[in-house]
Amino acid sequence: MEFISEIIGNIKNVNEEVRTEVQAKLNNLTKPLGSLGKLEDTAKRIACAFNDVNAVVKKKGAIVFAADHGITAEGVSLFPKEVTAQMVYNFLSEGAGINVLARHVGADVTVVDIGVDADFDANPKLIQKKVARGTKNMLLEEAMTQEEAISAIRAGYDVASDLIKQGYNLIGLGEMGIGNTTSASAVTSVITGLSVADVTGRGTGLDDAALRKKVGVIEKVIHLHKPEKSDGIDVLKKIGGFELAGIAGAILACAANNAVAVIDGFISTAGAAIAFLISPKAADYMVASHNSVEIGHQKLLAFMGLTPVLDLDLRLGEGTGAALCINIIEASSKILNEMATFESASISTSGSDSDELTTKV
Repeated sequence: MEFISEIIGNIKNVNEEVRTEVQAKLNNLTKPLGSLGKLEDTAKRIACAFNDVNAVVKKKGAIVFAADHGITAEGVSLFPKEVTAQMVYNFLSEGAGINVLARHVGADVTVVDIGVDADFDANPKLIQKKVARGTKNMLLEEAMTQEEAISAIRAGYDVASDLIKQGYNLIGLGEMGIGNTTSASAVTSVITGLSVADVTGRGTGLDDAALRKKVGVIEKVIHLHKPEKSDGIDVLKKIGGFELAGIAGAILACAANNAVAVIDGFISTAGAAIAFLISPKAADYMVASHNSVEIGHQKLLAFMGLTPVLDLDLRLGEGTGAALCINIIEASSKILNEMATFESASISTSGSDSDELTTKV
């Protein structure tokens, strides 16, 4: 736990003076006050995280953490666990949704094997951080040991830290892991206090009967292990997943190094919630990219006080929503740095016409 304590000590509160300065800068741009809505909110958020009034986006990246889940033995997913490894190959071939959207926004994709139940040949596009060959079947035993949980957090922390050292300060976080909506639903139910049925969706497309089975399995898992809802490590090791741990670690690295972690959908947000339990300050370094179709997602965002930027009925994962939001985040930065002020554009700020311009919302 010494590593976790060290991380917590490295995460500082954001500088509120930066927020005030950015607001003043936004108010002086050639537009009605507040007229760019969430773009302005996003500009303030990333400026505080970067500790930079100009909120300069340097390099954009996306990390996809891949891992398997032992709970798939209980039939909680429409697809077999072998699909996890198959999708890793798809990422490496640059044919997946995240590859397409990351290319579109100019973000570099990093693929991490943090717990896939398969062996991969050496590949420069794949970072090998395998903690174990998937979690254990949490209906029978805890998903992982405490040592594995911390190792997986450290793996995510190290991958993100390396990217930050290379100049990346805007990092989208995605995942791949058959069975991981079961783990994410369990995590969500425990930390929000909501019933399993209220936070569990169909995942890859379960029918009504399969969804009822999934809910029943999760209820048994929570009753068996009784995770401590305020203890991120306890929740993670008992009912979590290695990709959730990797995402949590990456977020903590961003928070410790003035970078922005762009959260994707339900699974990514469950990982973010683990990071939040470890250090609530980490939330100030997150941007919630979108509102997923998965019913537990909004509950998790509300738990952390995060408001999603987009709402596109997405439920793919992989970091696809985060990639799309990277485009919006960069746009907010450019508004701050490239839009004219009233003074530079020689636009009057006195008289009835300017009153309408500067007060209309």
